[in-house]
Amino acid sequence: MSDRQTELEAATFRRLIAHLDERKDVQNIDLMILAGFCRNCLSKWYKAAADDAGLELDLEEARQRVYGMTYDEWKTNHQTEATPEQLAALDAATR
Repeated sequence: MSDRQTELEAATFRRLIAHLDERKDVQNIDLMILAGFCRNCLSKWYKAAADDAGLELDLEEARQRVYGMTYDEWKTNHQTEATPEQLAALDAATR
């Protein structure tokens, strides 16, 4: 992979994180229903990439980088209770 490609991919990832930060109204369950991944998935992928690179990073640190705050802060300030419709849609999407 070229340095230029890595730079472009990193910039794209930063833009995705900024976009998700701007859209705190979009719940993780909605992302899972529509796209099959959410902020938690991104956090886990971020940690896995750190692990692959031999870097020490725990899941909470990865979540903080994706969410822009601690996961507990996110849940308190932005996460809503999943509706029965959302839960049914998630169930259908993951079958």
